[in-house]
Amino acid sequence: MKNFNELSDLAILEMLGERAKLERLNQNLTQVELARRAGIDRIVLTRLENGKGCTLRSLIRILRSLGKIDHLDMFLPEPGVSPIQLAQLAGRQRREASGKRGRPAKRR
Repeated sequence: MKNFNELSDLAILEMLGERAKLERLNQNLTQVELARRAGIDRIVLTRLENGKGCTLRSLIRILRSLGKIDHLDMFLPEPGVSPIQLAQLAGRQRREASGKRGRPAKRR
């Protein structure tokens, strides 16, 4: 497992590009085929694979086309509630829920 904190931005881009290329090759796809599936220009894919990067939107399209979009959850997992927030909420009813029970809906 890589320690990304020790890698430069350029090294991370190069590694991501290499991984994208290997996945494309593992799926037996040409750059043209993957670019067409992703709805991007081939040069965008070439730049990514060469470690030059691409837009986040293009990366999402590429991952989706490779069947790897679910891996974004590992990339940036949903944050949990912080211990500070838990302490602040302890013993108190959530604001969204307070006062709404038992009231009939308003008629217009």
